[in-house]
Amino acid sequence: MPDTDHRLYLLAGAALFVIGFYSLLVQAHLLRRIMALNVMGSGVFLVFIALAAQTPGPIPDPVPHAMVLTGIVVSVCATGLALALADRVLAATGRVELGDDEDAAASSDATPVASDARKEKPAA
Repeated sequence: MPDTDHRLYLLAGAALFVIGFYSLLVQAHLLRRIMALNVMGSGVFLVFIALAAQTPGPIPDPVPHAMVLTGIVVSVCATGLALALADRVLAATGRVELGDDEDAAASSDATPVASDARKEKPAA
């Protein structure tokens, strides 16, 4: 791979990571934060693949590729867990956004509602 090709992927991966990190800091909505973490992970995966292509010889190093495949599986599992936790936050507080400390103290007194209890019951 020519030198300019892997540098382009390194810069694109770094840009994805920075965009995701900025969004993680700025956004209050939990789903947007989860997506920001996924964008950051994609940037890291892109950097790993670009670094694997830098190895001398016609065949790239397979270890970073295996790490990226494992990272994708872990990322999908972590996203599923984060979405489940966001669902629990919605059930407990009725909101999916992170609030200020004053709002969090007021809503911490509320009793959590089971996810089945918040679903609408059919009219009898």
